[in-house]
Amino acid sequence: MNDSHQAVPAQWVADTQDIGRLVRAIYECISGPAGAPRDWARFRYLYHPRGLSLRTVVEADGSTRAVVFDVESYIADVEALFATQSFYEVETDQRIERFGQIAHVWSKYDARPSPDSPALLKRGANSIQLCHEHGRWWVFCTIWDNEREGLNFDLF
Repeated sequence: MNDSHQAVPAQWVADTQDIGRLVRAIYECISGPAGAPRDWARFRYLYHPRGLSLRTVVEADGSTRAVVFDVESYIADVEALFATQSFYEVETDQRIERFGQIAHVWSKYDARPSPDSPALLKRGANSIQLCHEHGRWWVFCTIWDNEREGLNFDLF
């Protein structure tokens, strides 16, 4: 996990000092061309060791379910996709709400096969919960859903 005995790159430390920058760093970690290694060490550093991710899934019959991951199971789940498909998630809008040491971020995104591609793979929103402790921001939970027929993100 987050080994305090190893030198941490200054960029990673800076990522955790600003909420907007931290969110953009998450997108940078998971984006890249097919087969390119993702920066999982940086991703692990951004998330609290007990952090979670939740993917919403819409079944063929229209019913929905949630798939919950810890950091390691999320990485294991997406590695096969990233090995074969180029995937770039780019933030298109953001709203940060902060109260004391906690924060919530609505982060709208487009997923594309390259950052400047006109082809849209999907569009959606992340709901990201953070906590400030030990002099830095930690991602504690990320929940996302994608736009689809009958569901458009219109909160802001």
